[in-house]
Amino acid sequence: MLPLVFNVLPLAPAKPAPAPDLPSISDLTNTVARVCSGGSGGDVLCPLFRSFLPENIAPLATWLVIIILTMIAAIVLRNLVRKLIIRATRRAAEGVIPERLRQRGGAALDDGALLLNERRRQRADTLGSVLSHIANIVIIGTAVLMILSQFGVELAPLLTSVGILGVAVGFGAQELVKDFIAGMFMLLEDQYGVGDVIDVGPAVGTVEAVTLRVTRLRDVDGRVWYVRNGTITRIGNESQGWSRASLDVPVAYDSDIPAVREILNRVATELWEDTDYRDRVIVEEPQVWGLEQISDTAVIFRISAKTLPARQAEIARELRMRVKAALDRESIPFVSTA
Repeated sequence: MLPLVFNVLPLAPAKPAPAPDLPSISDLTNTVARVCSGGSGGDVLCPLFRSFLPENIAPLATWLVIIILTMIAAIVLRNLVRKLIIRATRRAAEGVIPERLRQRGGAALDDGALLLNERRRQRADTLGSVLSHIANIVIIGTAVLMILSQFGVELAPLLTSVGILGVAVGFGAQELVKDFIAGMFMLLEDQYGVGDVIDVGPAVGTVEAVTLRVTRLRDVDGRVWYVRNGTITRIGNESQGWSRASLDVPVAYDSDIPAVREILNRVATELWEDTDYRDRVIVEEPQVWGLEQISDTAVIFRISAKTLPARQAEIARELRMRVKAALDRESIPFVSTA
């Protein structure tokens, strides 16, 4: 058999993409000379300037005026868009819910309305800042490209180079982009805000700060957690709308069930009638749900109270003290369920 011979051709080295050529003095001169016939307002301004300027000066004056007008138009448009964004975000931040809540009365509702209004303001300010930055980039970037075109710069190679650079930067910063997008949707959907107690998986605590990139939490031990928004896959919010305090009361198996239930109902009524808690911390009358569990050594009653957001621990502690005192007066001991 004849041996097979392969001819390996040397690979030519890859050539980098050519950079856009900067215009020379002659190119710039030709660009200025053609400004009177190239549209973009030149065919309107040139006859005006030729009426009182020399023939060779009119194109230069027209070229300078077009650049200046482009810059002025960009600045005016940017300021106009920013004012519109500020007006829209202020209107979104004001809302109507806090006023409706205040009409229902109660200091607790006023506190909740103020918290809701503050969260709405923070969300609107953040979104307004993001929209303003985007508008600035689009408007100023477009104006710069228009001015460069007046200098005779070829925009096609420049846009190609910028596009390739943007893809490279976006690919390298994909985690950062993911964090920003997740932060945007979190703010739009009002999933949580400053002051909320949330569970994000690796950390549970009170939200101290929210940005488009990270969320800062402080747990019960005082430890501060910085969680990237793009890594949050699920959120448990304990502070939206209302919270619930639940208390299990274990008593002996042979206790008088109706008597214990009557004692717990009396404790719940006394707590509801206490002006320090009603409509300030508790939003509904506490309920005794009855027997929750039965074992061979104890029966367990459950008391539930609906509270303001993140105030359930305070009511649970108060219920424990009142239930303990009431059962001690009736000589009914607690039973360990461990």
